Amino acid sequence: MTQELDAATRKEILTAQRNEITEYHIYTKLSHSTKDPHNAEVLAKIAEEEKEHYQFWKSYTGEERGPSRLKIWLYYLISRIFGITFGIKLMERGEEDAQIVYGRIAEAVPEAREIVDDEDEHEKQLIALINEERLTYIGSMVLGLNDALVELTGALSGLTFILGRTDLIALTGLITGIAASFSMAGSEYLATKSGEEDQKDPFKASFYTGTA
Repeated sequence: MTQELDAATRKEILTAQRNEITEYHIYTKLSHSTKDPHNAEVLAKIAEEEKEHYQFWKSYTGEERGPSRLKIWLYYLISRIFGITFGIKLMERGEEDAQIVYGRIAEAVPEAREIVDDEDEHEKQLIALINEERLTYIGSMVLGLNDALVELTGALSGLTFILGRTDLIALTGLITGIAASFSMAGSEYLATKSGEEDQKDPFKASFYTGTA
């Protein structure tokens, strides 16, 4: 279904086409790496949506476009380190700029707006279905970060004034940090274990708190 397009519109469609095939590979890679069958199924569905977007744009350009290998590995690593939900949300932030581009493309390709809007809404619904363990323990991670940023930073500031040697400050700070990690992990374990309505695993909650 190729048609005559002006140079600017064709360039924008080719860019959109490459973005869609790149995201297809990202979601596919994540679906293969996740251990949760439910999340793997959701990510596979999102990948297919992206592939359909790619095929839609290809029907207008008549060209094949390869994915951005750099983006694939970048978002894959981000998702593996910070969690799938974080990685996906980061990718979705680029959709706001994409909507502006799609608005311009829709002037030459009227079908684009309706199809893209429908598919984007479907993607959001699928993303909402993702169940990630790390999100359950986000409170524990924030607790650990708060302790590290406030108490440990305050201790280091005091040590800087008291001790005149940087090696002693570093060593004392390290010991303080390790002690605080065990202390906060133990406190979170007891707090979670004693919570009657808390569905979190005490060991995992203490692990996330201590690690953060």
